[in-house]
Amino acid sequence: MPLDVAVVKGLTPAIDVRTIAVVRTMCLGTFSPSVLVEVATRTGALEHAGLAVQEIPATSSPAQFAALLDGELDAVLTNPDNVVAYRCLPDNPLSRTADVRILAAVDGGLGLSLFGQPGHTTPKQLHGGVLSVDAPTTGFAFIAYELLDRLGLRKDDDYSIQAMGSTPRRTEALLTGQCHMTVLNAGNDLRAEGEGASRLSSVTSIGPYVGTVLAARGETIQRDGDALARLIETLLQTSAELVEGKHIELALDATQHRLGLDRATAKRYLKTLVDPTEGLVADGWMSPDALQTVVELRNRYFPGASELTVQAVLGSGIVDDGLLPAS
Repeated sequence: MPLDVAVVKGLTPAIDVRTIAVVRTMCLGTFSPSVLVEVATRTGALEHAGLAVQEIPATSSPAQFAALLDGELDAVLTNPDNVVAYRCLPDNPLSRTADVRILAAVDGGLGLSLFGQPGHTTPKQLHGGVLSVDAPTTGFAFIAYELLDRLGLRKDDDYSIQAMGSTPRRTEALLTGQCHMTVLNAGNDLRAEGEGASRLSSVTSIGPYVGTVLAARGETIQRDGDALARLIETLLQTSAELVEGKHIELALDATQHRLGLDRATAKRYLKTLVDPTEGLVADGWMSPDALQTVVELRNRYFPGASELTVQAVLGSGIVDDGLLPAS
C-alpha cells in the first residue's frame, strides 16, 4: 500500500519540509466496527504514530482472507482459528494457504455467547432449528457446535446449519427469524439481548480463549513491519489505557456511534471491553492455552486427515511476537 504523503511545493525556505506529516493509511479488515480503533483515532494516538486506519468490513471469513491473501488488506482483526486454517490446512474454504501470522492477541471474545431467537430459551425449543454461522468450518462455528453440544444438541442430528456471514449479518438473521440460534459478540450480543434474544451460554465455559487477533501476511510484515509495529503499539497502549479507566466518556460515545447502542447498553459493553477474561488483551500476548482451545475445537468438529497438535501449529511459526513492544 502506498504512503499518503502531503505534497509540499512552493514553500518558503524557512519551512522545513521534514516537519510535514507523513501518514501511512493501513487497510484493516474487521468483522464488527472496532471501538478500540475508534478510540485510538479520537485520542490522536494513531495520528501521533503517523498512521490512519481504514476499516474494511468483512462479509465472511473466506471473503476477509481472500482479500488479505490477495494483498488488498494490510492486516485483519480476526478469529485465531482463521489464521490456523489459512496457514496450516489446505482444505480451508479457499483451498490455499499462505504465510499468515498472529501478531498480537486483541481480546478474549467480547461477550461471545450462544443466543436463541426471542422465545427460544431451552434445548427443546431449539431442537430442529437453524443455526446460522459465518462459515461452517470456522472458529465461531466450532464455538456454536460446542456450546450446543453441552446443551445436548448434536451437530448434524439435532439442528441444521446455514452460512449467513459476519456477526452483524447473523444478528439481523436472528432478530428477523431467519435462524433460531447463533453466536454473537462485540456489542451485537447486547443489541440482540436488548431486542429479546436469549443468551444461552458463554465461551467462558469452554476454557481459555482469545476471540480476536491481529494478523498479517509475512510479505506485509517484511515490507511494512515498521508501520505494523506502530499500529500494534498504538492499539495495545490504547487497550491498556481503557483497562486503566481512561477515555471513558470518549469510549462511551465511540461505542454508541460505532455500534448503534444506547448509553446504558454502551456502558455494559465497556464493562465487557475491560473485563480481564473476555475483554482487551493489553499486552498482546497470544496464550498457548488459548491456541490449544482453538486447535481442540477444530479437531473435534472439522478433523483433517491427521490431527492437529498445538505444538505443530506453534512450530509452523504462526505466532510472530517480533513486533510486540518491548516489555
